[in-house]
Formats: sequence, structure tokens, C-alpha cells
Amino acid sequence: MDLTPTPRSEELRGRLLEFMDAFVYPAEPLYWQQLASGDPHRPPPVLEELKTEARSRGLWNLFLPDPEWGAGLTNLEYAPLAEITGRSPHIAPEAINCSAPDTGNMEVLAQFGTDEQRERWLVPLLEGEIRSCFSMTEPDVASSDPTNLATTIRRDGDDYVVDGRKWWSTGALDPRCRVSIVMGVSDATAAPHARHSMILVPLATPGVSVVRDLTTLG
Repeated sequence: MDLTPTPRSEELRGRLLEFMDAFVYPAEPLYWQQLASGDPHRPPPVLEELKTEARSRGLWNLFLPDPEWGAGLTNLEYAPLAEITGRSPHIAPEAINCSAPDTGNMEVLAQFGTDEQRERWLVPLLEGEIRSCFSMTEPDVASSDPTNLATTIRRDGDDYVVDGRKWWSTGALDPRCRVSIVMGVSDATAAPHARHSMILVPLATPGVSVVRDLTTLG
């Protein structure tokens, strides 16, 4: 396997290293200071300044392989860039709009979303204006195996009724979080690995309750 970096990847790597040295690492003390002085779910103001700087340098949405929506890099081209941003995991990935869970959610929307869904959710996510979460795991079952999921998704005329309780929806308490991709059982009669669907649920939908924050690993 040829793992030689492409010229484009090397050029982006150089720009990203400059950005990290000149802006990200120096911003780390201020980031933690601002985070400690307010809502832990609200992004520190310095992060928005870094995002503006990253965009001006062409370091934005590098994760998305679809050239219509993102940088169009292959996994081989993006991997060394992700390694660099991982050196400042709380700051750098979001500063270049390459942080989970939005990365996976944007990939789903880019590949499978309708034009209306892309316009409503993908575009503002790509612009860094909103954030999203992914709701799969549940508190009452071993939901690392999705065949155990109990949340149901039922068609009701032109609407869908989603009934269930989710767990570990990373980022749901971020004030910028506007939508969740929810996984549930849409056809209980199908084979265990063919009974699920994913549905976009705006967090402002009546009936959606974000109950509490959870801690993990301290």
C-alpha cells in the first residue's frame, strides 16, 4: 500500500501546522479560562475567533470527502491532518469544523439527505452556525448492540411519532445544538438487523425533553 502523502495533503498539513502553532496552542489557556467562568456547554468566545481564522486560511470542513460539500480529501489525505488536530482535541477539531458528532452527521446528510434536509440542516452545520447530536444508545438495554434498541419510529399520516429514551447524546446541551439524528425501530417485524431507521428530530419539537447532563470517565 502506497502511503505517500499527496501534494495537496502536504500543502494543507503545512498550513495546519502553522495555524496550530500561531493560534491554537497559544489560545489554550484562554479557552480553559473562559470555559471555567461560564456554562460548560457554551463554547468559549475564543473558539469563534479561531474558526474565523481557520476559514480565512482555507482550513474548513476538511473531513468531508464529498467535494460538493467539503474538501474532497481521501482518507489517506485527511488522516495526517486529523492527527495534527488531535494534539489539541478540545479546540482544534471544532476550530476547523471537523469535530464529532457533527462530522458523522454531516456525512449522513450529504450522502442521504433530501435537498430540503440539506438546506435546513447540512448547510448551517457546514457553516459552523449550529451543532447536532446523534441519539442511539439507551439506558435500559445493552445498546452497543443496536438490535436491542427499544425506541420506536411510527408513521402517522404525514408525520412520524418517535417514542423512546436515549442516553449519551453527546453535545445535546450545547446551546447551538438544533437537531438530532435518532435511531429506532421502524419495522418490528423485520429481521433484527433490518428493522431500524434514522430520523431527523429538531430539538425544538414538542415532546422532546433533554432531561439532564451525564458525566463519563469523571
